[in-house]
Amino acid sequence: MTAITADRLLARVRDLLAAHPPATTPRDDFLRARFDAGLAWVHYPEGLGGLGAPRSLQAVVDAELDAAGAPDNDPRRIGIGLGMAAPTILAYGTEEQKRRFLRPLWVGEEVWCQLFSEPGAGSDLAALATRAVLDEAAGEWTVDGQKVWTSSAHNARWGILVARTDPALPKHRGITYFLCDMHDPGVEVRPLRQITGEAEFNEVFLTGVRIPDTHRLGAVGEGWAVARTTLMNERVSIGGMRIPREGGMIAPVAAAWRERPELRTHALHQRLLDLWVEAEVARLTGERLRQQLAAGQPGPEGSGMKLTFARLNQEISGLEVELLGEEGLLYEDWTMRRPELVDFTGRDAGYRYLRAKGNSIEGGTSEILLNIVAERVLGLPPEPRDDKDLAWKDLSR
Repeated sequence: MTAITADRLLARVRDLLAAHPPATTPRDDFLRARFDAGLAWVHYPEGLGGLGAPRSLQAVVDAELDAAGAPDNDPRRIGIGLGMAAPTILAYGTEEQKRRFLRPLWVGEEVWCQLFSEPGAGSDLAALATRAVLDEAAGEWTVDGQKVWTSSAHNARWGILVARTDPALPKHRGITYFLCDMHDPGVEVRPLRQITGEAEFNEVFLTGVRIPDTHRLGAVGEGWAVARTTLMNERVSIGGMRIPREGGMIAPVAAAWRERPELRTHALHQRLLDLWVEAEVARLTGERLRQQLAAGQPGPEGSGMKLTFARLNQEISGLEVELLGEEGLLYEDWTMRRPELVDFTGRDAGYRYLRAKGNSIEGGTSEILLNIVAERVLGLPPEPRDDKDLAWKDLSR
């Protein structure tokens, strides 16, 4: 097979644009055609939205399509599908699962959510209690349990679900991974109102939900390994977002400093300088992470970047509130809403300050990530644990 080069990709992009002009082609039709042309994620295999090309060449495709005014797939709205479900399905899915789920996922026709955390299994996810029991005659699993902090569940068609299938095994070993249809009978989604007044999170109750065995991802009892793939990609997608220089949370603070000199003090200036530099270092580290991923050499930066993302968002939003003084204490709207996405930069300072409090919890708590970095990156001794070899059913709860 001839190697995929940037010139060949550009020729393919131009063929796509000629056959499906963005100005006259309906958005979803253009996105489907882009996927079928292998230009969705070029490093994926042929027939699955890619061409088996180096991941680094995706930027070439994206730049050419952006210049032509082509629509994107609204990645913020479908981030869980793109950043978590897709790479996990690619790694563990059957060929039938890949062909069924990846195209509508990338186009945005089907939104995904993550059914992992539970009221008694958040930071210690492996302690999860949601049960799945196999009906061998029917080839289906019956699932009962409760999930919590589920972003986008109110908009989702599918959920990536981990459930306990063998309580007699230690907690990391008796887990299986499923793809759950959120429209199936027995799936109930309830809003969780946050400190912002909104409910982008949900709790999900699963009562007698029937999942066909064909929607199991990976082997029975091997769900923890599959889930770790999801979690690794989640941290990369949260901490490794591409932003321009002086973009993200630091942008509105820097703008307010420049535009409103009456707010300035020496102490706030020093804090702003420190945080501006840290934000720029984090941005460049994120760029290095993306380059390593493009070269097929992912490093430990995913967990480290997620830790930095949470801390910086909280410190920068706190500085912004202080800089604005009384104005910073205002809040635009306490209306109960169920948004499709989190919009940090499009809202006011009060929203950013309140919403940033969740950054150190979602996507893996900062405490757990510090343990991961200490043990798996720095090689420090693990904390003593006496529960890893006990059967889950014998654990105290």
